[in-house]
Amino acid sequence: MGVPISVAIVGPEGHLIALERMDDAGFITPDTARAKAFTVAAFRSMSPRFPDGLVIQQWFKERNPQMLMNAAVFTNGQIVASGGCAPIFRGAEMVGAYGISGATSDQDEEIGRHARARVGWALQPEHDTTPDSVKQHVNEIYAKVGLGDRSL
Repeated sequence: MGVPISVAIVGPEGHLIALERMDDAGFITPDTARAKAFTVAAFRSMSPRFPDGLVIQQWFKERNPQMLMNAAVFTNGQIVASGGCAPIFRGAEMVGAYGISGATSDQDEEIGRHARARVGWALQPEHDTTPDSVKQHVNEIYAKVGLGDRSL
């Protein structure tokens, strides 16, 4: 893709494990990548509200957009809803999260999907216990935001 980015990896509690900034990546990209990873870790750890890969900003938009602003303020900007972040799994266990920043939100998301497939960080549950109604709702959200090819 040829886009300079920063990548952050955090543990399941949101503590920074690794941060890498490519040459020519924007000066704010490391902080943004870390905030994206922290957001996924924080919400994924607290609740199963965000199925693997679900676009966080769509969830807030449909339910309580003010909650996102409040969370960002109360955490000194550590909560960011943007593409290019997802949980990291070992089998069915969430072991951390990553955030990517430097390109457009869609490009950050594409880079993340490619990396997850190559490294094997996607959720691989032993049994799929997700109700069909939840899958249908998530797939409708994916289609709404242009991610129809990521259906559950």
